[in-house]
Amino acid sequence: MTLTMQDNPLIPSQILDQITDKTCEGLALALASDDDGAVMYLQWCNKAFTKITGYQAKEVIGKRGTILIGSSMDQGSHLIIIEKLMNWEQFSLKTQNNRKNGEQYWQKMSWTPLLDMATGNRWWLCSLIELENRPDLQAEGKVPGLQRADRDLLTGYVEKIERLEKENKRLHELAKVVAKESKEDSLTGLSNRRHFEVELKSWIQDLQKTGRDFAVFYVDLDRFKSVNDTLGHDAGDRLLISVANMLRRLTSEADLIARIGGDEFVILRPLGSSALDISSLADAIVQEMHAPFAFEGKSTFCSASVGVAIANAQMEIPEQVVSDADMALYHAKSNGRGRWSFFTEEMHAEAITTKRLVSDLLIACEKREFIPHFQPVIDAATGKIAGAEVLARWVHPTMGLLSPASFLETATAMGILKRIDEIIFSYLPDALALFDSAGVDVPRLSTNASAGRLADPSLIHDIRRSGVDPKRLIIEILESVYLERIGDVVHWTLGELKEMGVAIALDDFGTGHASVQGLLKINPTVLKIDRQFILPIVDDATARALVTSIIGIGKSLGMKIVAEGVETEDHALFATEMGCDFLQGFYFGRPMSSKDLHLKLTENNGVFWSGHALR
Repeated sequence: MTLTMQDNPLIPSQILDQITDKTCEGLALALASDDDGAVMYLQWCNKAFTKITGYQAKEVIGKRGTILIGSSMDQGSHLIIIEKLMNWEQFSLKTQNNRKNGEQYWQKMSWTPLLDMATGNRWWLCSLIELENRPDLQAEGKVPGLQRADRDLLTGYVEKIERLEKENKRLHELAKVVAKESKEDSLTGLSNRRHFEVELKSWIQDLQKTGRDFAVFYVDLDRFKSVNDTLGHDAGDRLLISVANMLRRLTSEADLIARIGGDEFVILRPLGSSALDISSLADAIVQEMHAPFAFEGKSTFCSASVGVAIANAQMEIPEQVVSDADMALYHAKSNGRGRWSFFTEEMHAEAITTKRLVSDLLIACEKREFIPHFQPVIDAATGKIAGAEVLARWVHPTMGLLSPASFLETATAMGILKRIDEIIFSYLPDALALFDSAGVDVPRLSTNASAGRLADPSLIHDIRRSGVDPKRLIIEILESVYLERIGDVVHWTLGELKEMGVAIALDDFGTGHASVQGLLKINPTVLKIDRQFILPIVDDATARALVTSIIGIGKSLGMKIVAEGVETEDHALFATEMGCDFLQGFYFGRPMSSKDLHLKLTENNGVFWSGHALR
């Protein structure tokens, strides 16, 4: 409910709204019964009211006014309140009460009756003021010549004056600290983000008036998290202070240095007569950060990446220069870190493309433009279909059918993989029903799960909600998940999946960090050998020896082996003879729609290969 003042239209409603939100006095409005003023239902309260009572607005609205009477309130005060309310009297009293959590406190409670002339409804305005100390009620009773209401009013003024004087003294003491902290980063003493933003506006205004160009250096520490993790947060703080001192040493008084984030620094430098002033500083920062950092007898390395951009008078939007420097920083990190990069127009074009892709992906999620495609997995012994891998495809309205390579990285950075998974999973029950209608058994569908999805406990819920029989599902884990370092949540998720009947497959084995120890931790049902190892086995004896070793490891641990990248019949024959249980690749079919796979199943009765009989 918004309080307005119809008689004075000069006061903006936004100002009145702020008064109700920012006042220290707790306020509430209750709609009362016409017959009994003590019967009321709360309809609105301000922020101070929730702070004093501990009740949130949603817990108060619609409740009886008795919610404001705590167990610590003395019976006499309770009876006085009821009597005054029943008689529609305006009154105030001081009493002990309870917050929602039971905590006792002293308050001044005031009630004022209101009447809505338009509707005839009767309202109560309740005011609560928390008292810092227990009021001296006996002393109040000895004040001669004052009625109780007058005594309350006088005491309220005295308390308010004392409270304001105390608060004014505290604010005066804090004023010096606040003035300093408003400009300085508390850890390093450099300018903070707020002061940097103010200074940046000033530099831009000077640029527009005088044409003085300036450079922006965006500095980010590459391995700062590892310093915190290995040496502790004290070491991390010491490193940040060390970096701040280094930046002071490398710059001049004309430059501005700011720490704008955890391990992010920005430098503003006037553009001199030589570009070497800019490149030399960037070089120096990178080189200085190559030195090891020591803390309490231990040392570690923490390099820095730097992005540089120039603000000049020809720029349409000079404020964009910081974003340009940040974009150059991203480019430096993408190219190996521990280096610096200068902003170029190509980066700008790439950023525009990325922004457009982000926008298109959000729309694609809303319009459910993602569909599943299916690549057959063949039983090497029988040549029959043994399952199919589910692969996401984006039906882009202008660019056609797109594979994950064109959008996966951006979708991951946006955090929308979960939404894409939900859309893909929603198609699977109908797809399985369609395959079953061909009279061919397609035992399982397999789908990839990233490290992020495995660390999300909601994955289990999403699978259950999808309607897919868990016993017909394989979750493929990329080896890049880094098996030796997966956390407890991932272990829990894998345990729950196995308990549900979902099979676990390790995808692209041999390309990442997995070891036998990692395999034992995961204990997958299926091991998939990456296509880069399968492709050369026809002509390369060394490749065959490597694949044979991988198969031996998997078989010794009781796993089924899938050969990926089977593109010719020779690939299929060699992989089968070497001991692979299942085959997957373009030789049996590229990823296809559910309708196309259904058509193939109908045509060949699920048999994709007979070459195994030639062995």
